[in-house]
Amino acid sequence: MRWIALRAGWATVWPRLLVLLLVLGVVSVPDRWWRALSPPPAPKAVANAAKPAPPKSGPLPAQLVIDDAQAANFLAQATFGPTWADIDRVQQLGYSGWIDEQATVPLSSQLRFLNAASAATGGDLRREWRMDAWFLHALGGRDPFDPQLVHRDQLRQRVAFALSEILVVSDANSDLLGNAPHGVTDYYDTLARGAFGNFRQLLEDVTLHPAMGIYLSMMQNQKPDPARNIRPDENYAREVLQLFSVGLLRLNPDGTPLLENGRNVPTYNQDTVKGFAHVFTGWTFNGCREFDCYYYDSDAPAWIKPMQNHAAYHASAQAKQLLVYPGVALSGGVLPAGGDGPTDLRAALDNIFQHPNVGPYIGRQLIQRLVTSNPSPAYVGRVAARFNDNGQGVRGDMKAVVKAILLDPEARDPNQRPAHFGKVREPLLRLTHVWRATKARSQSGFMDEFWTIGYGMGQAPLSSPSVFNFFSPSYSPIGEPAQLGLAVPEMQLATDYQMPGTEGYFGAKIYEVFVGAPDLSPHEVAIDLADDMPYATRPADLIQRYNTLFLSGQMSTRMRGVLLHRLNGMPAGTDEERRVRIQEALYIIVNSPEYVVQK
Repeated sequence: MRWIALRAGWATVWPRLLVLLLVLGVVSVPDRWWRALSPPPAPKAVANAAKPAPPKSGPLPAQLVIDDAQAANFLAQATFGPTWADIDRVQQLGYSGWIDEQATVPLSSQLRFLNAASAATGGDLRREWRMDAWFLHALGGRDPFDPQLVHRDQLRQRVAFALSEILVVSDANSDLLGNAPHGVTDYYDTLARGAFGNFRQLLEDVTLHPAMGIYLSMMQNQKPDPARNIRPDENYAREVLQLFSVGLLRLNPDGTPLLENGRNVPTYNQDTVKGFAHVFTGWTFNGCREFDCYYYDSDAPAWIKPMQNHAAYHASAQAKQLLVYPGVALSGGVLPAGGDGPTDLRAALDNIFQHPNVGPYIGRQLIQRLVTSNPSPAYVGRVAARFNDNGQGVRGDMKAVVKAILLDPEARDPNQRPAHFGKVREPLLRLTHVWRATKARSQSGFMDEFWTIGYGMGQAPLSSPSVFNFFSPSYSPIGEPAQLGLAVPEMQLATDYQMPGTEGYFGAKIYEVFVGAPDLSPHEVAIDLADDMPYATRPADLIQRYNTLFLSGQMSTRMRGVLLHRLNGMPAGTDEERRVRIQEALYIIVNSPEYVVQK
């Protein structure tokens, strides 16, 4: 693998790392050095030269005028990374119009990719194709198995990825799911379908999906039988409350903890968990004649159908304590005995869905995944209000929630952002950003990433180490963030092992895997620098171009000065030297704190 070969070529990488370290240490460099290095401000004409000419569509209406940097900033939150084509589209439609258009774009199905890949290879099936499908849809573009199909549903797929880090299923530590790629891909497609649907339906679809049934052991969960020492499994009951819907503590509408006599109020107790555990009994694979059955073939229809209930194993004889909250429909939050499995399930999910915590709890986490790690209570409150009522009396409208998140004043207006606005970009999203910005593709439509990306990025889609995802939404590193009470979830991945590993992985992908590289495998995703080559002899323009694409126009004068000094010091007499100059700029930028912290 090229990323291993990169380590052997450490001597060629070390000078680049010295420049990177200089960028990383900007705060400790005396100002006089930066004044000496910093170029004069670029004239307007030079700055604009870094962008390809937009299509001739006439002047934009005044209310839709959005500059390149603003569009890129919006797309950094709403997609897997800005491209010039998407920047132009946002400028043509405006933010709201772009969201509306994205909601109508057909869904890109991972399951469809899996089936098409199998058909194209004579019936073969490989677990790693699940990852190939995810990256294909994250990057967008033409489908390798259907030239007429172009994947454009960036917002849907980006929201699905955010949901996959909240409603977690993982095949990382599960042999049963590791050998069931059809079920796992269909679970992700379920999240994508729900990205613009209703949260109540999404909650039911997730609950009854066989991948979730296996992952959190709800499948073949049985009613109590003291004689056989059987008690309902509490795994899914606990996590659907703690992680997927209401959280541990009662919340105010703005997401702040609700206090009674100065103390936090628990959302539920052990009796509640037991009650839901009894609800979630009697469910097994769709089509099973016997309750205790299993489908070993990944392409069995049961893997993509909702689980079915076997009445003989459902705890219908017991009353079930569910959630209690103001206005709860069930008297005392108690579900009476006598219901069948499907009826009890619907009542229990309604009980969860109507809880006042759901809007602020889910809304805040989606804000964290898309926009900022520490949204103000007012921001959370506005999003929660839209969850509660989309303006037409509908609760749980996910499209309305996503739109409220992306169009909120804190997301769009720098003047209304709190002091600690922003989020650390996940390594996986940094990779998709680089690949989208450079039109990266593999020749075959498949990838070589499955066995290496976890080591290089510290994460992979639907492969977290536990139901708690790769990082906690409340994680706060020791030091200034903890002292200020700030959450920096993604920093949980920033270990002393993972940080240099990620930088090395980016180094391999940028310096070694490019269109035109010798011995390029057809399965390697290669960056294409053809569009950037004309800027290689004009470092100021190249920096401006990447400033827009990667930093939404927010690059500091200091960082610009370091980059300009470095690039001007590199030879550019041959095509290879010009390409290396571009790669140098790309590598330094995507490993810099100014880029890693999305603002």
